[in-house]
Formats: sequence, C-alpha cells, structure tokens
Amino acid sequence: MSAAIDLFSVVAIGAGVFFFFAGAVGLLRFPDSLTRLHALSKADNLGLGLVVLGLLPRAGSLQEALKLVVVWALVQISGAAASQMIGRALRLEGSKK
Repeated sequence: MSAAIDLFSVVAIGAGVFFFFAGAVGLLRFPDSLTRLHALSKADNLGLGLVVLGLLPRAGSLQEALKLVVVWALVQISGAAASQMIGRALRLEGSKK
C-alpha cells in the first residue's frame, strides 16, 4: 500500500510541477497581458491543487492536511481576486501590453 501512495504522490506532484512550468512558459510566450494572466491563473491554480493533492497522503495528521487544504483555498480566493483586479485595470487603461 505504501508503494501505491508513494506513486500517487510522485505522479500528482509531478503533474502539478508540469502545470507550474506550463504557466511560466505561457507568461513568457503569450503576446499580451490578458493572455498571460489567463495562462498563469489557470495553470497555477491547477498546479497547486495537484501538488496539495499529492501532499495530502504525506500529511502526518488531520490538522496538517486541513492546513494544506486551507492554504490551497486561500490561494484560490486571492488568485481569483487579484486576476480580476488586474484584468479590470487593464481594461480600464485600454492597453493590452
């Protein structure tokens, strides 16, 4: 059973790192601010979710697992709010660069 949990953790964390990397590539390669923002918000949200999912079986107690979930939820809320504010500022400014 431990080998299955190890494999699950490695696969989930590896997939999360892949999405973080894809978001970074999108940040560098996309042409304007709104598409860069979209790439970062989507990839980082999914990447963090997969990393937390991979770390949950490794949590020593229920309290540690709840802390991971709370951190993930706070990042989701703050990331959505920050993306909304940046997108609104770009729209009001009228510039896409």
